[in-house]
Amino acid sequence: MEYRRVGTSGLVVSELSFGAATFGGSGDFFGAWGNADVDEARRIIDVCMDAGVTLFDTADVYSDGASEEVLGAALVGRRDQLLISTKAALPLGDGPGDAGTARPRLIGAVEKALRRLQTDRIDLFQLHAYDAHTPIDEVIETLDVLVGQGKIRYTGVSNFSGWQLMKSLSAADAAHRSRYVAHQVYYSLIGRDYEWDLMPLGLDQGVGALVWSPLGWGRLTGRIRRGTPLPERSRLHATADAGPPVDDSLLFDVVDELSAIADEAGRTVAQVALNWLLRRPTVSSVIIGARDATQLSENLGAVGWALSEDQVARLDAVSHREAPYPHFPYFRQDGFARLNPPMFPRPALAG
Repeated sequence: MEYRRVGTSGLVVSELSFGAATFGGSGDFFGAWGNADVDEARRIIDVCMDAGVTLFDTADVYSDGASEEVLGAALVGRRDQLLISTKAALPLGDGPGDAGTARPRLIGAVEKALRRLQTDRIDLFQLHAYDAHTPIDEVIETLDVLVGQGKIRYTGVSNFSGWQLMKSLSAADAAHRSRYVAHQVYYSLIGRDYEWDLMPLGLDQGVGALVWSPLGWGRLTGRIRRGTPLPERSRLHATADAGPPVDDSLLFDVVDELSAIADEAGRTVAQVALNWLLRRPTVSSVIIGARDATQLSENLGAVGWALSEDQVARLDAVSHREAPYPHFPYFRQDGFARLNPPMFPRPALAG
């Protein structure tokens, strides 16, 4: 396991981290992900620790706080050996104060998370979504006070657009407040939109990416193949409409190439997909999940080795989609290309 700084901050995390959405899973949505109790969570954490994983990610909205509760109970006696990240902002109810990032909601969310997690501090606290109804200065000031109180060590965001993140960073800089160091984002071989705007922003502003759903909402496990039905246990039966959409032709082209490379490398499809992500700019940690220790061990096998340059190029080419206007670093006109060199070589066109 390698360890990386989150952006340009002092926070150091393992290159793979664990997403605890499967802990305490309940209801149709989170129950389809998994429902590990405290004993199973301890076993999973043991496997993670043996592999060198240091960061465990959760959120208040995961099974209405049950994920935080199970994670906290499973970490009793070893809290100081590990890092916890959690999130708040998404709706927990229908009341006017049950969603968003206004001062009362943020303070209450942190206090409740600390109790559920049985800890005195949150190593990384992230806003789960942008709240357009609350002034950015109020959000930045509230988080800065919580950092000053020691209840939060670092702050970050999740699922922000480029302008939302940049406006927030500018407001923090202008007020000399703590700025966001992490952006938890969707990024995978079948979802590379992050590269078009948010990755250049992260490079420029020193914001590290924590990648959620690196296997494309469960589509890049190797169990979904061209011309075959969904596996009986796939969570896509219950959650496909809630996850990032993907064109079937792109999915199956990518899976075919992943399968070929997996055979060459003596690895699984999932391991190859995760290893590709670990080589991308700004990626500080890739968040993996698992229903059980067996599935977890497979995902942990994504580290300790590297794809060849040829294999990376093949995956780049098969997963490439032209960036839309106005992302001219990827545009063909010579003038724009000279002003904005691309981060990745553009795949050669056929013919």
